[in-house]
Amino acid sequence: MSNRHLARTIAMQTLYLWDFNGQAEKDLSALVKKNLKEFASGFDDEGFSLKTAQGVVDNLKKIDQQIEKYAPDWPLDQITAIDRNILRLGIYEMLFNKDIPERVAINEAIEIAKAYGGESSGKFVNGVLGAIYKDMDSEKS
Repeated sequence: MSNRHLARTIAMQTLYLWDFNGQAEKDLSALVKKNLKEFASGFDDEGFSLKTAQGVVDNLKKIDQQIEKYAPDWPLDQITAIDRNILRLGIYEMLFNKDIPERVAINEAIEIAKAYGGESSGKFVNGVLGAIYKDMDSEKS
């Protein structure tokens, strides 16, 4: 597993805990540290997990609007917490982190969904992020 993939997984787990606990936690650093200790002891991601998780939280309203737009048949509260936070992670990287190519963000989100989500999570994440990418690509033309 690559370092960035592991760091994204830690970010997703952090977002899942944050969301599961009612989004009450304002300081995500404690959750990231807990997840790094539990799931990747000794791994130094140089702050990538915290930066990513914090970026999602800081842009949550715009990210959730994208999910609502591109998955209109699935209200946010009906999407599983894992899938919802994988989508948030992917959308954050696609729209707000210009250091990550969009296709990399999509592929990483799909791989995380396959590993941690349900049977159809990978297809669902691919469909939503792919539709966003298609619209982004047509806007660039």
